[in-house]
Amino acid sequence: MSLIEAYFSEGCYIAAACLFMLSLKWLGSPKTARRANFISMLAMALAVAPSLLPVSKTHGGALVNNLVIILGGMALGTTIGLVSATRVKMTAMPQMVGLYNGFGGAASLIVAAVEFVHKRGELGAGEAVPIFLSVVIGGVCFTGSMAAFCKLQEWISGKPVLFAGQHIMNLVLLLGALGVAVGLCVVPAAGWSLWAFVGLVAIALLLGWLVVIPIGGADMPVVISLMNSYSGMAVTATGFVLRNNVLIVVGCLVGASGIILTRIMCRAMNRSLANVMFGGFGATVEAAGPAGARGPVKEAGVDEAAMVLSEAQSVIVIPGYGMAVAQAQHAVRELAALLEKKGATVRYAIHPVAGRMPGHMNVLLAEANVPYDRLFDLDQINEDFKTTDVALVVGANDVVNPAARADKSSPIYGMPILNADQARSCMVLKRSMNPGFAGIDNELFVAQNTMMVFGDAKATLSKMAAALKEA
Repeated sequence: MSLIEAYFSEGCYIAAACLFMLSLKWLGSPKTARRANFISMLAMALAVAPSLLPVSKTHGGALVNNLVIILGGMALGTTIGLVSATRVKMTAMPQMVGLYNGFGGAASLIVAAVEFVHKRGELGAGEAVPIFLSVVIGGVCFTGSMAAFCKLQEWISGKPVLFAGQHIMNLVLLLGALGVAVGLCVVPAAGWSLWAFVGLVAIALLLGWLVVIPIGGADMPVVISLMNSYSGMAVTATGFVLRNNVLIVVGCLVGASGIILTRIMCRAMNRSLANVMFGGFGATVEAAGPAGARGPVKEAGVDEAAMVLSEAQSVIVIPGYGMAVAQAQHAVRELAALLEKKGATVRYAIHPVAGRMPGHMNVLLAEANVPYDRLFDLDQINEDFKTTDVALVVGANDVVNPAARADKSSPIYGMPILNADQARSCMVLKRSMNPGFAGIDNELFVAQNTMMVFGDAKATLSKMAAALKEA
């Protein structure tokens, strides 16, 4: 590579890294998120551009073959990305995010495997260590993300899958992977090294699956953010394998941001990461008793609910996964607009773990053109419920369960919740009395100031909006 080409490559990598950092900052606000996506696309183009330079120096058929492979791969990836992004339903967005996390891990694993096969007779410790880190982290990320995808897609049970000796088995696999990796670092060119490497890949893939299947559906947002962090770590290791600065920088950004987000979400549930990963949350509570809250329930019809809302001066909407399932975000926005015309103040309370991925509710409400300044985090709005006329719960469950505050025997005790029960009136829209993913009764449903409106959230909200128009 000439000096000019070297300067061009490093310049592209530096510019790409800076743009990735800028886009990550802009993704923190819906006002700049669209711009951030375009900046990320530009950064990716700059990061890929230097990879085409060596092709220009090849001759004969090699030039054509390399270009076909590179451009063909880019075309295939672009097609898959465009089709999946345009066709995916908003309710399936968590699955797609998990799937793409897994693809990142798989890519790192494949690159590391190719480098090992090509250089196993020449590997020093400085090259071998990042290769094996890419394999282990990338493999765990790939199958772990696939397990999360299958749970969210309901291809396998969303309940924790537990068996005797599970944690010991995971520990043995981890120690086995480390042992094999150390052996390969010491004698990378041994006759058995290729088979040992295949075994290392198999251990990493099995470990990723076994680590995630004990985790219940309610904890999938944490798993997705953690796997996102793993994919970043794998990319960083791959950057050291390929000696590519932009991969190292971008991998560090993704890995660090994923860990920070994971910590935020664990704190929002008042649980440690170890408890999420190894606690089997939800496995025992479902056997505790029949589904549904205990006590008399005050059921209300659409007309009664609309009458209560028409008299309200302040309303706080609490969206949950049920809103996503019913695709009711546009109906929520329509109802809120009618209430605002009548002089009511409408705001939205967003719990950090509502939905099935970080920011799930924000994405849905943004799709419905809900102004971002109407969305408030738990800490910002929780004290306002005491002076609110109506707390409108749309498909949320565990994040509004008062048991988290008062019942020390509850598995969600200590988890910060939205104080919907403290509003003057609480209106809960649900299909049935079935519990949420935590599998426990919700005391809010039988509270004196709560009215339950049963039915599909989208249809119910539309009927309530029609009743408000006639009022």
